[in-house]
Amino acid sequence: MIHDERTIRDLLADYERRLNASDAESIATLYAADGVFMPHGFPTASGRMAVLQSYRAIFGNIALSIVFEVDEVVVSEGVATALTRSNGSVRVNATGQSMPEANRELFVFTREAGAWRIARYMFNKSA
Repeated sequence: MIHDERTIRDLLADYERRLNASDAESIATLYAADGVFMPHGFPTASGRMAVLQSYRAIFGNIALSIVFEVDEVVVSEGVATALTRSNGSVRVNATGQSMPEANRELFVFTREAGAWRIARYMFNKSA
């Protein structure tokens, strides 16, 4: 289980790097084939292609510069969850305006072809 927790933490760090690079294509590969992305202010995206399209739409509007803090990783047989917080800034592409960005996140992971993948992900603004 400790190895799996470390793998999940590494996956979250990789996701953070790809998010900050606005790399929709590589982010989509982190998701399970039937993964679900539930972004704040956007429709739910179900399936890897829909997830890819959602990230493309988001990155068409904004660029992020954030850091994740992992509060909890729980690993069970074939499934894992992570609670995280992210803080940093968001730049609106149309105006170039930057503002603070802070969210809290819930990730659910599943094993697919022997690797951990994001099965469900949602976030909302921190209070």
